[in-house]
Amino acid sequence: MVTNLLGRIRVWDMPVRVFHWSLVICFAVAYLTAEIHAEDSDISTGLDSLHQLAGYAALGLIGFRVIWGFVGSIHARFTDFVQRPSRLFAYLRLLMRGYEPRYLGHNPAAAVMILFLMIMTTLIGGSGYLLTTDYGWSSEALEEIHEIFTNCMLVAIAFHVAAAIYESWKHRENLILSMITGYKRSE
Repeated sequence: MVTNLLGRIRVWDMPVRVFHWSLVICFAVAYLTAEIHAEDSDISTGLDSLHQLAGYAALGLIGFRVIWGFVGSIHARFTDFVQRPSRLFAYLRLLMRGYEPRYLGHNPAAAVMILFLMIMTTLIGGSGYLLTTDYGWSSEALEEIHEIFTNCMLVAIAFHVAAAIYESWKHRENLILSMITGYKRSE
């Protein structure tokens, strides 16, 4: 890894950053078009199509990220940030005391969140797809499950954003900006 003149190092490669922000957009579009039911069926159909397109795009992004998690740059790889449970619990103990270390890549708690968000996206997209099939068409139970997964995702997103803000404050590093630029402090 190369440190630039400002003492910053590229951590997040372009594919990770594009994946991250594209998934944010896909989820937002899918969420915002989910409950819109216009009087005009043509408009409703268009919005339903946009909702489905955003969901399918999110599933495609997850597929890409799984592959990139094995072949991508060092901090994109699952082997870099998915830790054994003992390391996760050690990190959480330090976090509860306010002594959690700074990680150049994702910390062990962030790894759990990333995996959870990926799983929830897959469950939301999968259940949404099933709602379009003969099996799931007009299934109120499946629609309820789809909504429960979405609500779990919303809670997880709130925790994810709050954690990024906390970590930014705690380690004096703008993590949201680093997910845009790709750079973090080298030390």
